[in-house]
Parts: sequence; structure tokens; C-alpha cells
Amino acid sequence: QVQLVESGGGLVQPGGSLRLSCAASGSISSINAMGWYRQAPGKQRELVAVIFRGGSTLYADSVKGRFTISRDNAKNTVALQMNSLKPEDTAVYYCKFAVPGGFEYWGQGTQVTVSS
Repeated sequence: QVQLVESGGGLVQPGGSLRLSCAASGSISSINAMGWYRQAPGKQRELVAVIFRGGSTLYADSVKGRFTISRDNAKNTVALQMNSLKPEDTAVYYCKFAVPGGFEYWGQGTQVTVSS
């Protein structure tokens, strides 16, 4: 049974930085895309960033230039470096792995709070 485990969330002041990491507990032979999503209270879950097998990336407009997604294919891990954080970045952040066949694995979520 594969599980995704996120780490790195916490409380940070506006303008600060956090680095989120996500790793699979079991073996996954192939991953098409790794992504980060977030859900703020009272809002729908939204895409933050995704990185595809070949290394191409896609970011939400709201985080472009501030967040950077990266992956380690050998270790099946994905990271999200978040800089210049704003209060509106406060949310629960989830990682997702998309594998061939259309199946998806989701992490349990990690809280990010940006507040002074």
C-alpha cells in the first residue's frame, strides 16, 4: 500500500519561506506527474504547482515567481520551495502523484499558516 507523507508545514511570518516535502512510503514504478494543491478554509482545493516526468512545470498565477517545485525521480519525492509567503497562502497543502492508468495518490495534508 503506497502512502504519501508530507512534511515541512508550519507557522511563518509574511515574507518568510517554507519548504514542503512529499515522499512515497511504498514503491511506485512510474509517476507521470507530481503536484501540490492547497485548500484554504471555505474554499475549494486548488492547484499550486505540478512537475511532469520530463521536468516541465506548471504554476498557479498566484504563486509564480515565489514558489518552486522540484522532484527527485530516483527517490520518488517532490518538494515545494515557498518564498515571499503571504497571508493568503495560508492553507492545508496536499501532494499528489499521478501514475499511469489514471490512478492518483494523495497525501494527508500539511498546514501552512502565514501570519504575523
